[in-house]
Amino acid sequence: MPALSKPEIQNLLSKLKAEIRGGNGSDLHISDLIYDSRLVQEGSTFFCIPGEKTDGNQFIEAAIKSGARCIVSERQHGSPGAVEITVPDVRLALAEFAAALYDSPSRKLRLIAVTGTNGKTTTTHLLEHILNRAGLKTGLIGTLGSRSPGKSEYKDAKHTTPQAPELQKMLASMYDDSCTHIAMEVSSHALALKRVAACHFSVACLTNITQDHLDFHKTMENYWKSKRLLFEALNESAQSSKLALVNLDDPLAFEFLNSKSSSVKALSYGFSEKADFHPLSLDYKNGRSLLRLKSPQGELDLSMRLLGRFNVYNCLAALAICLEEGVSAEIVKEALADFEGVPGRFETVSAGQKDEPLCIVDYAHTPDGLENVLKTASALKKTGSRLICVFGCGGDRDPSKRPQMGKIAEDNADLLVVTSDNPRSENPQEIIAQILSGIKRLKSVEVEADRKAAIRMAVAEAGADDIVLVAGKGHENYQLVGDKVLPFDDKVELKKALELRLKQNCS
Repeated sequence: MPALSKPEIQNLLSKLKAEIRGGNGSDLHISDLIYDSRLVQEGSTFFCIPGEKTDGNQFIEAAIKSGARCIVSERQHGSPGAVEITVPDVRLALAEFAAALYDSPSRKLRLIAVTGTNGKTTTTHLLEHILNRAGLKTGLIGTLGSRSPGKSEYKDAKHTTPQAPELQKMLASMYDDSCTHIAMEVSSHALALKRVAACHFSVACLTNITQDHLDFHKTMENYWKSKRLLFEALNESAQSSKLALVNLDDPLAFEFLNSKSSSVKALSYGFSEKADFHPLSLDYKNGRSLLRLKSPQGELDLSMRLLGRFNVYNCLAALAICLEEGVSAEIVKEALADFEGVPGRFETVSAGQKDEPLCIVDYAHTPDGLENVLKTASALKKTGSRLICVFGCGGDRDPSKRPQMGKIAEDNADLLVVTSDNPRSENPQEIIAQILSGIKRLKSVEVEADRKAAIRMAVAEAGADDIVLVAGKGHENYQLVGDKVLPFDDKVELKKALELRLKQNCS
């Protein structure tokens, strides 16, 4: 395990304007950074992070009993048996200590950060795919987990953007694996909670800003300003070549562009003719998107498996970044042409039988995300066919989006089956009632709180030419009910429902 040298500790204490009691910097041995008292071992440094539900300061005594020899807090405690470091911001201190412990790996990598409400996962996967195709060894960090080049499986991550110690360790490991680039999702939580505070970004990309996470941020202004912190961090990055890329169609685009310094190059993408990268034409044929694009490098013709206007945005963002990273237009075109998509993002599910409906799973769990996938699915309908949507809303999250999503589903689908998502501590029926409050034509709505039964209901109702969209959970293979994590996978349940439908039709 790496350890901080005495000069490094002294420099950090000075940088963080820390006060030290019960010892001095030369007395400290810091190699194990812990913010969960249950994980403390002999010699650990325990960071007292004030959380939403619990406060790490309440567990100092337990941490010391478990072997913590250094306590870092925003308060003075006078704890016997441990050196006490008092700092103005304990989250910032954790990030700075973690970066120093792993020799600041982001300085040695091209760290490409993507933030926004929707599109982060697909955009980072596109970046990973294109850059690796170009021979630039690229790691991935995001909602589905992390992975190094050449790996197909993800390493599990508890958060879209890991906590600072885990993130810095991950970056160091990827650097040791010879990575040169990292495509990374950066969430608003991670920015607000300073998980990436000590990262030196090379690229900051904004996909879009729509309503999400108001249970945490409280207001939309707090939400988008948290995301803008990424662009402010780009200004302070030690990287010599830096890019700020924004979706010019987003109303807040200039709030992000105006936050950049003169040391940062700015580019934009979108459908607006004012964007640096924008479509000249867009068509869908034989299950592919055909796009003619205007760019600073000239006009480009692209053919992609990804469908939908929202995926055009994702492809434009990835293309712009990769061209700026020195990838040739030909390699970008080849990589976009064979990119198969991301698990749980507009992913089709089939039991391999004739006369089965087209079934799609998507992670859409915000009003904007649901509207995007519904419109894309609707465009695939044949004359006289129907779009059937199964969806719910998560518990212990922003309740104001529930009636909005009900209305969006009503406006864009022919039949709705309203069900549970991850109810967590809330009553599923109360969540469903809030969704229904946004729906006017209740005669085209079925309610089934059991998600498995809801999926089977939709598939049984569907004709051969119909489309069934199951939205909300995407890649997830669990359901959060109360304090339990129950096995549940929309793709598995859809396939079972299709097989059951076949048996019933044959009987």
